[in-house]
Amino acid sequence: MKRLITSSLAAALLVSSTAGATETQPSFSGPPDEAAEWEVAGEYVVDFRDDAGLSTVGTWLQSMGLLQVTPGPMAEETKIFTVTLPGALAKAGKLLAALKADPRVVTVEPNVRYRALEGWEADRLHPDDPMYDRQWHMKAIGAEDAWAFGVARGVTVAVVDTGIACENRGPFTKASDLWQTECVEGANFVKKDAPPSDDQGHGTHVAGTIAQSTNNGVGVTGLAFHARLMPVKVLSADGWGTTPGVAAGIRWAADHGADVINLSLGSPRSSKVLQEAIDHARSKGVVVVAAAGNNAGKVGYPGACHGVIGVSAIDEQGELAWFSSRGTGVDIGAPGVNVLQQTICERGRNRCEQFAAFNGTSMASPHVAAAAALLVGAGITNPDAVERILTATADEVDSEQGHINFGHGKLRAQDAAAKALRDQISARFIAVLLLGLLAFRWARRKGAAVSRTHPGFWAAAVFSGVGLLFAAPWVISRHVLWVDVLSRPLGDWSLLIGGTALHGFLPLANGAVPLILAALFFRSERMKPALAGISIGTAGYLTALIFLGHVATPFGSVLTFLWCAGNALFCTYLGSLMLRKG
Repeated sequence: MKRLITSSLAAALLVSSTAGATETQPSFSGPPDEAAEWEVAGEYVVDFRDDAGLSTVGTWLQSMGLLQVTPGPMAEETKIFTVTLPGALAKAGKLLAALKADPRVVTVEPNVRYRALEGWEADRLHPDDPMYDRQWHMKAIGAEDAWAFGVARGVTVAVVDTGIACENRGPFTKASDLWQTECVEGANFVKKDAPPSDDQGHGTHVAGTIAQSTNNGVGVTGLAFHARLMPVKVLSADGWGTTPGVAAGIRWAADHGADVINLSLGSPRSSKVLQEAIDHARSKGVVVVAAAGNNAGKVGYPGACHGVIGVSAIDEQGELAWFSSRGTGVDIGAPGVNVLQQTICERGRNRCEQFAAFNGTSMASPHVAAAAALLVGAGITNPDAVERILTATADEVDSEQGHINFGHGKLRAQDAAAKALRDQISARFIAVLLLGLLAFRWARRKGAAVSRTHPGFWAAAVFSGVGLLFAAPWVISRHVLWVDVLSRPLGDWSLLIGGTALHGFLPLANGAVPLILAALFFRSERMKPALAGISIGTAGYLTALIFLGHVATPFGSVLTFLWCAGNALFCTYLGSLMLRKG
């Protein structure tokens, strides 16, 4: 694999190109760097001259005290033997020297293994969770390939439900397969001042599909397993809630930092109060996902509410689950039959937990919520853009009945993640290239400038505007932290530092960053091309934001456009100043 990674990826990927792999055999995609891994311990191949007598050399080898002598295939013609040396270093050394000194011997070399080259495969996370093989639903949506593009670092998903087994408090305990999953502060709208612990089981199961601890050697996997879970309890121990509680839960989650809200609940009655709560969440830049319902008929609410991604249920054959609601209000389909995740039992007391397979559109909805979290974690914080990508990449259905059942199609998480990154890379590269050429033109109007092909300039521009390892997800999975960091442009690092709340202010994507760097290092002629590259990379990143419409900010669309355009223009001009010589 190391030999196949070229251009800008080479330096970083060679450091740990097998990070996250679970295979014990050495990887092979060309001559391995550690050839010893491929050697058969203690065995050497001895090639004799073609005129050497086979019986003579065979007798001589056996008389030397070798542990084993094996004629190779077609030994009469090739005169090749395999010999096994004793373990004692001194004796083995003497025997090797004797073999090499014999005039009849052409070559003595270690015996090495070979294997068929079926084709090189990208490094992917193959989780060690023991029940993963039973999670057909994760494979159906392309989880392993989706993990290569991100694992929702910096994203908060609110599960508005029966609560989550997220903490040890009183009789309640944190679920064992959520130990590596971060839970943030939640709220209880069923019993005031009580923790939002799960006393029913539904919410914990739903939360597991979103962010079950993964690759931890326990239980099962979750799709967005580095997302933070926000437990918002609006349903009681018997699984029931009311309009005021659900609406309050949605509003509270939106006001306390949720990026995605999952609503695996429903009612056949529409509600203006509920719709207003959803509108409030959307105005805060929150993606809202809801189950379509389990009545085999019309979609319920909030699944059918405006601004909600309504989700129907798919079975293991890829067909509509018999119980799933369908029709107007369904935007996408996702697995909802025999969905295996961890949940609690005995009302969450006595440390009782189990891994259970549940059915329902309640199980389908969190697959879409988790896929949305992957996109948000990639810097797509505009809810409209998230929905657009999810529906545009769904498996298309070409019949009227298919559209009734699945809306735009069936969820393909890996295709959504891949499309998002392709769009970002394309827009950023084009913007960086065009603005870079513009900056060179402005610089040359004022006199001599550095070469347009200066490698330091373009490397810094790619680093800050596209991401040093922008193509890494097609080579090595971004579930590895350092890969995730270096795959992102500088402007996206705020997602990892402070989450989407900080990222909305674009703290690392504005004119202040290159200006401060320029002030610190402007006297260094050697640094100027790199400083100019950072300025142009920042300008390209901001320009791509305008055209892609991926980021939601607190300022509204008009002010966001003006802010991005103004800073992009300033950064381009600043870059042109630093490209001048002298």
